[in-house]
Amino acid sequence: MNSIAGASSLSSLQGLQPSPRMPVLFIGHGSPMNVIEPNAFRPEWEALGLAFGEGPGARWPRPQLILCISAHWITRGWWLTAMEKPPTIHDFGGFPQALFDQQYPAPGAPAVARTLSSELQDPTQGQPLGLDDHAWGLDHGAWSVLKPMFPAADIPVLQLSLDYSRPPAEHQALGRQLRALRERGVLIVGSGNIVHNLRTMRRGVGNDQAYDWALEFDQRMGGHIAEGRLDALADFLQLGELARLAHPTHDHFLPLLHAAGAVQPGEAPSFFNEKFQGASISMRSVVWS
Repeated sequence: MNSIAGASSLSSLQGLQPSPRMPVLFIGHGSPMNVIEPNAFRPEWEALGLAFGEGPGARWPRPQLILCISAHWITRGWWLTAMEKPPTIHDFGGFPQALFDQQYPAPGAPAVARTLSSELQDPTQGQPLGLDDHAWGLDHGAWSVLKPMFPAADIPVLQLSLDYSRPPAEHQALGRQLRALRERGVLIVGSGNIVHNLRTMRRGVGNDQAYDWALEFDQRMGGHIAEGRLDALADFLQLGELARLAHPTHDHFLPLLHAAGAVQPGEAPSFFNEKFQGASISMRSVVWS
């Protein structure tokens, strides 16, 4: 199977220059209202954004490109956005107009998307990824966290979709193909939630309150991450009823697997936002560097 790890492949990524290795992020995004309402989570996203660039406290260079894997773009096969101006998608209902008014007009990167679509391959079928130049854009799993981090919306963004029909291990395998991008100024951002059960949410409870099963699942996955057992994350369905409670559908867990796949052996994780929303959504987020 080909991989973008080869130097010849990397040299074809138009406009992306060699850089110090960028971190990998997994962001627990929770409710889209987090982007407009006072909450405990958005300030952490804002502070994380300040760690990129040349200002005080910067730890990493400014990204040349952001590749976001959001829980909210489910497809048959894997696809990349390939439009010059990705639209801001409001893929939700029942929220106030102020949320629908939100825009994130970051540019796309069609030339890079075309290169990646041919260099990245379906983990089992060996086919190139699909290119979407009109149907999708940036959904709220992407813009609700990128807007606080990079409010100028001047860094090109690509989204990578999720093929929900594929087993978890294949999502992590595709993430491994992304590793070399990190040394070309690409910031990889997985956006989902380690626990995500909307059916059991309780309104008005504190961020320190959660169901016992939600705490158990979150702590088990956090333990795998802290101890570097990233391949064990893909076995989460073996937890049976605990996994079904944590994820009635596991679309919000899959971006974590892509992010974990892009981590180099030995890289240390750092957790933040280790809290819950509504007792059944884990906001635990991770930076690997």
